[in-house]
Amino acid sequence: MKGPLFYSKILLFGEYGIIRDSKGLSIPYNFYNGALKVEADLAGTALKSNENLRNFVAFLKDMQEAEPDLVQFDFKKLDDDIGQGLYFDSSIPQGYGVGSSGALVAAIYDQYALDKITVLENLTKDKLLILKRIFGKMEAFFHGTSSGLDPLNSYLSLPILINSKDNIEPTGIPSQSLSGKGAVFLIDSGIVGETAPMITIFMENLKDQGFRHMLKDQFEKYTNACVENFLKGDVKSLFNNTKKLSKVVLNHFKPMIPEQFHTVWQKGLETNDYYLKLCGSGGGGYILGFAPDIEKAKESLKDYKLEVVYQF
Repeated sequence: MKGPLFYSKILLFGEYGIIRDSKGLSIPYNFYNGALKVEADLAGTALKSNENLRNFVAFLKDMQEAEPDLVQFDFKKLDDDIGQGLYFDSSIPQGYGVGSSGALVAAIYDQYALDKITVLENLTKDKLLILKRIFGKMEAFFHGTSSGLDPLNSYLSLPILINSKDNIEPTGIPSQSLSGKGAVFLIDSGIVGETAPMITIFMENLKDQGFRHMLKDQFEKYTNACVENFLKGDVKSLFNNTKKLSKVVLNHFKPMIPEQFHTVWQKGLETNDYYLKLCGSGGGGYILGFAPDIEKAKESLKDYKLEVVYQF
């Protein structure tokens, strides 16, 4: 058995803000993907994945018992397949902010949920919110808390516009210009990031009134502007607002930025060769970059390997 492929995702804008109801924009990233497979003789990472799935299923059984109306799974088939050697074969790096657990959640729902909402039917906003809620509850196994957006993105394989917590919709994004100078890119920090501790730091900071004001007056304002600029294809305003956002993140989200990147981050703001921002919750994994001229950015960041995600 080999299931369909589920792709990684990149939250271009909205990290942390979507917890607070700001806008967000998430796009599939087809460079990485994963699929469920069954093999009789498991070893290494496949065996580890199989063991992890057993724990995940125990969690899903408790979840179904607590909220039977939300979603039902075919546990007999799932238990049988795990016994036969089910595992998630994935190229998506874990702890990198590109949705490794999201793709697994989407794959399990797709394969084993009963009466599932399919991608082929008319996806109303209500159905999208139900899916997001199901996925959020499922992904909580990995992160302790989850918006459900990563699995939703992986499941639909479409860009998703987050207007607010209760208002999400698939969206079109401007088509890429492969000859364009501007680009969105990823830098590998070389460190695995843990989502849960980063969320804890953020929640702790929220108790501070000054931090909450900064979020509303700066972080969310620039995030919302970036989303609108990107969707309209207004590249000049996009770089202008991304620079402001990058500065706010450097000043107020320092614990989420790996220490060795503080000066690199600052250099981008001073030279205007690139602007960095968090990719997911930060703490390691990938760092997201925006460059008005990708060749200049590559030269400026020649000590790092850049992966271009999108070109303007």
